[in-house]
Amino acid sequence: MTQTASNATYLTQEAYDRLQTELRELSGPGRVEIAKRIEAAREEGDLKENGGYHAAKEEQGKMEARIRQLTQILQNASVGEAPPDDGVVEPGMVVTVELFGDEETFLLGSREIADGDDALDVYSEQSPMGKAINGQKVGETHSYLAPTGKTIEVKILKAKPYSTS
Repeated sequence: MTQTASNATYLTQEAYDRLQTELRELSGPGRVEIAKRIEAAREEGDLKENGGYHAAKEEQGKMEARIRQLTQILQNASVGEAPPDDGVVEPGMVVTVELFGDEETFLLGSREIADGDDALDVYSEQSPMGKAINGQKVGETHSYLAPTGKTIEVKILKAKPYSTS
């Protein structure tokens, strides 16, 4: 797999396609639908006490924020196949590490790869720990400087490609 640019978000082709579909839906039919709801609520009269109008405007704001987020992610995405199952830590892998004597399992990469799997923690490959373990092998121990200034040692126990199945 090729290395991602420093500000790029690694996405599998599946995740990239899913996000493009979501962006098309929100930008087209989603905007039309919310505009209709706002207009219908506006026609009800006094906007100060119109709960439907305020709810629709709030939903529109959230939708526009998601459109901006998706646009930014897709513009800066580095799209690739799932990493090979070779024990080398890369974005798109579920990694188990030993940290402070405890095991911690997480997805290295973007929350968008996990497609709603909220049970799985996600660490960016740009985070201090992500940078320390990216490209390293199972069984290796590496240290990194935490934002607090403390040096933290982390041992890689497992690294498997993320799978939705």
